[in-house]
Amino acid sequence: MSDNTTAPLLVAARGGVPARTPVWFMRQAGRSLPEYRRLREGTSMLDACLDPEMVCEITLQPVRRHDVDGAILFSDIVVPLKAAGVDLDIVPGTGPVVANPIAGRADVEALPVLEAEQVRPVADAIALLNAELGDVPLIGFAGAPFTLASYLVEGGPSKNHERTKALMHADPELWHLLLGKIADLTAEFLRVQVAAGVQAVQLFDSWAGALSERDYREFVLPHSTRVLETVTTVPRIHFGVGTGELLPAMREAGADVVGVDWRTPLDVAVRRLEAAAPHLPKPVVQGNLDPALLFAGDAALRREIDRIVGEGRAAAGHIFNLGHGVLPGTDPDVITRAVEWVHRER
Repeated sequence: MSDNTTAPLLVAARGGVPARTPVWFMRQAGRSLPEYRRLREGTSMLDACLDPEMVCEITLQPVRRHDVDGAILFSDIVVPLKAAGVDLDIVPGTGPVVANPIAGRADVEALPVLEAEQVRPVADAIALLNAELGDVPLIGFAGAPFTLASYLVEGGPSKNHERTKALMHADPELWHLLLGKIADLTAEFLRVQVAAGVQAVQLFDSWAGALSERDYREFVLPHSTRVLETVTTVPRIHFGVGTGELLPAMREAGADVVGVDWRTPLDVAVRRLEAAAPHLPKPVVQGNLDPALLFAGDAALRREIDRIVGEGRAAAGHIFNLGHGVLPGTDPDVITRAVEWVHRER
């Protein structure tokens, strides 16, 4: 593994001044790339995530094609659940589906514990990647306890999270037992990745935006904090969708970098973060181009990139990214041009 402490992404994550604005895209490794679709043909998502050679190749594909400043480990937030023994599958067109959703205390108590050996293929993939990536940092990731709990309780993706919120409010003791067990599992998954050599981690709380700040602080924040506290040697990025009102609380959980979706301008996010914690150093942010604008044509896209880079200057550091993941039908050549434009900005 190369000494990449001066890599733009890591410099920005520490609040420093990088040689260029670093950029990577959530879901940059995936369905937008024809080489990915060819490689994945005939292999299920979960099987691909536990095949070290395939993980290595898929993770490298967008680095080769787009010249991004970070490689995001190809995986899925439910991988540690599956590896630990939870009966689930990723159904194309639907997402993660849990065979036996949690319905009561016995189900929570029966949740398995993750052992490092169960995710050894992930560690092996990281070793392969560190031999290939050179100066490009590798970002590990995991799903946050609330989002994983929602999948386990709802049985799959949910628009309203009604079963999740019902459990949270009807039986807070059981809820915290559930989140505590998931936090242990998630923390172990991140520990394995850091020990194997990732240079940053991102904790995805995809569904946290469904919560009020009050509920987030009471029912979620303590458990996300426990997860992020286990990572002490690499930058920690924390991201959720629709979380404009939750950004200060998500930073409190232990984020070194706060991911911002496209709904909140970066300079507005910085002001909120500073006002909520004036005693802390100036925040570092990540984001936040609307993924749909990769379809808008070069002129519109460039205007948006200029705006976002300008707004990002309000922060101590800015990592350019999307406000969510690359959409499947995105033209990969547009992604490459977007990276070039970000790199030209000063």
